[in-house]
Amino acid sequence: MRFSIPLWKRTFDLFCALIAFAILSPLLLIIGLLIKLDSKGSIIYISKRAGAGCHVFNFYKFRTMRVGAEGELEALKKSLNQYGEDTDNQSDAVFVKLKKDPRVTRLGKFLRKTSLDELPQLYNIIKGDMSIVGNRPLPLYEAEQLLKDDPMAQRFQAPAGLTGLWQVRRRGQKNMSEEERKNLDNEYAQNYSFAMDVKLILQTLKVFVQKESV
Repeated sequence: MRFSIPLWKRTFDLFCALIAFAILSPLLLIIGLLIKLDSKGSIIYISKRAGAGCHVFNFYKFRTMRVGAEGELEALKKSLNQYGEDTDNQSDAVFVKLKKDPRVTRLGKFLRKTSLDELPQLYNIIKGDMSIVGNRPLPLYEAEQLLKDDPMAQRFQAPAGLTGLWQVRRRGQKNMSEEERKNLDNEYAQNYSFAMDVKLILQTLKVFVQKESV
């Protein structure tokens, strides 16, 4: 799919991300040091994600899991996937979000609960991979599964974002179905605007700390 971030949105993204990066640089350095002291492994976790137009890019987060955690996902999602509770087989769900993920480090639990692990995505925004507000870029296994069901999935016709409708309304809450997640992504793709983005940024501040360990 072809997609480019609208000029008004790209300008707003760069303005906000550059200011945030400058202000938060000391905090980023402190978090990086704490991660290094807390557990073995790299400070930054890099994975491939599918964003707007199904564009694949390197996605950055502070590492919150132990080394080798990716190899454990297949087994864990069969019983701990939040999105699989309304299906006969949890491993068949499109989206994967583990409840009380046993792979998460001590510091990682705090970083996830406060969403501080997401701060390196400011670099993704500066690069143009993502926007401040949009639909969350998906791991490739989720994107592939979603596109099998819907080859022109509408959620990919909107910017990938650091925050968005899903995060504001339902992130970290129990009993969220796949259908509800898809509907929220599609709703943003159909209706996003400058006013909507500003409103979602303000609402994000209210839900910055998650209620559930996911």
